[in-house]
Parts: sequence; structure tokens; C-alpha cells
Amino acid sequence: MQEMVLQEILNMKSADYPRNLLSIDDFDDCFSDVIKWAISYKMDEEAQRDFKPLDGMAIGSIYEKPSTRTRVSFEVGITRLGGQPLTLSKNDIQLGSSESVADTAAVLSRYLDGITYRCFGHDAVSELAEHATVPVINALSDLHHPCQAAADMMTILEKRKPDQGHIAWVGDGNNVLHDLMLAAAMCGFDIFYATPKGFEPNQEVLDRAHRISAKNGSKILSTNDPFEAVTNAGVIYTDVFVSMGEEHLGGKSDVFQGFQVNDSLVSNARPDYMFLHCLPAHRGDEVTDEVIDSPNSAVFDQAENRMWAQMSILTLLCNEPAWTTYRDLV
Repeated sequence: MQEMVLQEILNMKSADYPRNLLSIDDFDDCFSDVIKWAISYKMDEEAQRDFKPLDGMAIGSIYEKPSTRTRVSFEVGITRLGGQPLTLSKNDIQLGSSESVADTAAVLSRYLDGITYRCFGHDAVSELAEHATVPVINALSDLHHPCQAAADMMTILEKRKPDQGHIAWVGDGNNVLHDLMLAAAMCGFDIFYATPKGFEPNQEVLDRAHRISAKNGSKILSTNDPFEAVTNAGVIYTDVFVSMGEEHLGGKSDVFQGFQVNDSLVSNARPDYMFLHCLPAHRGDEVTDEVIDSPNSAVFDQAENRMWAQMSILTLLCNEPAWTTYRDLV
């Protein structure tokens, strides 16, 4: 009898711990609370001074790709939460080369209380999470960018409601769009994306987003016409046409002729529309200076919110009792 009880406890631990964030719908049960937590903490100077839920914890961040916003936002956010950030480039460790991913995950789990991983292929972060015994956060892969989606929806929800116009995406059907669709569906926002033919989002991710939107009463629409997507939009979002690691795809940018977000395009949106871009922006390519520097642009609020959203994510995954306590207080 005692052996059966112990096995049930072990099964609970293996099922519930560690909790990882590989795509934003991993938080389907709590995403709205994650965003509310981040917004509240951002405004709460007393909590920022006194509440240190990562005190005594070390969080390691692995980078296969160079980064500005991801690295700085994680390092500063971890430090503000009382933790110790440790940044590792691909040249610092033998991940997947002279040491298997499984062994690296096991070793790092003995030293660290959490791991963030910015990688090329999504299989890499999935394999790391499979073998780690501490929480793993996908800081960007070719398939998903959940931390960006959390910052995106935080920025939108700080200023807009679902009935103030849909979210329009103009550009490539990439990792940013994937998690934006999932996040918008979880928050009840309609999203209308415009991509060139042949550059639509991943079908499996799209199917997941449709299931969530059906549950929450929102819509996901698609077109190959940017003007159709942005008509009456409350939010217009774009990203670079050629992502990091795609530089070898010569001529890809030519496919996006007519997809630039400029004054002509945004004139079809609501006058109070919000412009978003995950940055870095290639000014003059996917967006003009006039749009990204306009009063409608929230790109730097969005960049700042990477830190606040990630602080909520880190606290939830690495110290859930503390995250829950603060959530219940606010």
C-alpha cells in the first residue's frame, strides 16, 4: 500500500515538474494571469524593491544566436528578481557536439534552477527540456517564440481591449506569428494575417490556434492581401522578411513586394491603431521610418515588456508558490 502511494507521488512529480515553456500555448491554462501578473508587477515599485522570488537561484541562458533584447531582458529581469544570471554562448559549452544534449541537460540541471535556450531548430530546445530536471524556457526557436508573444500581448492589453479592432499581421508566416496567433486566441483577440503565397504559417500550429480560438470565441483569418488584413485593424504587426539564419535564401525578400507597412497601408486601419515590431527592424524594407517612429508605434514599450513578461514567466516556473502569492495579492 505504501509503495503504491509513493509511486503516485513520483508520478505526480514527473507529470507536473518541471514545467517548461516551449510554445506559448503551454500556458493555455494560465496565460491571462501571467500577463496580468507582469502588468501589475511593472507598476508596483514596492514589490520590485522587496519581492525577490528568485533569491538564491541561478538561471542559465544558452545562446546559439546573437541577441540584444533577449539577453539583456533576461539578465536584468533575473537580477531584479534576486537571481543570478549565467549567460552561455554556443562556444562556451559542448551542447550536442562533444557532449550529448541529454548529458548537458542533466549536468546543467545539477547547477541551475532554470534554463533559457535561444536556438535555431525547435527540436534542440525540445530535447533539452525532455532531459532537464529544471524548467526550460524557449527563448526563440525556428518554430516558436513564446516570450515575444507574452510581451506582445502584454503591450496590447496595457492599451487595448478585444473589441477595439483586430490584430493584423503583415509579412512572413514565421515563429513570431505562430505564437502571436496562439496568444491572441488565448486572450480572445481576432487576428487577420496576410502572407505571400507559399509563406503561410505552419499548419500544425495553425490548427492548435484554431482550436483555442474556437473555445474562446475569437477568429483567425488569412489572406494574401495586406490591405485586406489591416482594414479596421486595431493593431498592425510586422517582422523582418528574412529572419536570422535565412540569409542564404537569396531572393526571398523579393516575394514580399507590396507587404511593406507604410503610410498608404496603415491608412486603412483604425486611426488609433497600434504598430508593433519585435525588432530589430530593417527600416525601409518591412516598415518605413514614418510608421515605426509615429505616435501609433509601441515598439519600444513592446521591447521593454519582454523583461516584465519574462519576469512573470520565470517566477511561475521557478517559484510557483511565490508567483501565486503575488497573483492573489493583486
